[in-house]
Amino acid sequence: MKVLAIGAHFDDIELGCGGTLARHVAREDQVCMYVITDSEYRGYDGTMIRTRDVAQKEGQSAARILGVDNLVCQGLKTKELLYSVGLIEVINRMVDELEVDIVYTHWIHDVHQDHSAVGRATLNAARHVPRILMYRSNWYATSVAFNGSFFVDISPIIETKVAAIKAHQTEYRKYGDRWIDFVVHQNRNSGIEVEVEYAEVFEVVKYLW
Repeated sequence: MKVLAIGAHFDDIELGCGGTLARHVAREDQVCMYVITDSEYRGYDGTMIRTRDVAQKEGQSAARILGVDNLVCQGLKTKELLYSVGLIEVINRMVDELEVDIVYTHWIHDVHQDHSAVGRATLNAARHVPRILMYRSNWYATSVAFNGSFFVDISPIIETKVAAIKAHQTEYRKYGDRWIDFVVHQNRNSGIEVEVEYAEVFEVVKYLW
């Protein structure tokens, strides 16, 4: 199976579907992690928080931990993504080049503008792909409920997922252990729903079995 995981920033994919990707790797599926922005960003006061070089290095470390050797960065500007024909075409090109069987992407109702733009653009760009699943990658509440109904058991590899997230040291220093705690507890709660220890859950756009 050819797998494409799309994230707006370095760390989004690991947070939302890192365990699932590690399971794909274990099955010897072909996995590509596709990051749309260079992930450099500053605070509203202009303070540099993460440079593009640091983001790239941290992303490469995280991908290695998950066992993924195909990591592609499109290099667009962080916080400037728009749901547009341009973004759709960028994603469409990658989907076509890889001839993917399944796509993981952002939930379209995510409150981060980059996340929602990527999610919405993916639905257009990957419209011919037979399997599209959306993930959550942050902790902020929205006015729309996430309808997660597709579960992947990641119990044996939860520590691998945590290690991949921690590889993003800049973000880990910023948010601390509460960042990890939130993700682990979220995966634990999802696991309880399907009677396993830890699970990642996705909202299904479509899934051809």
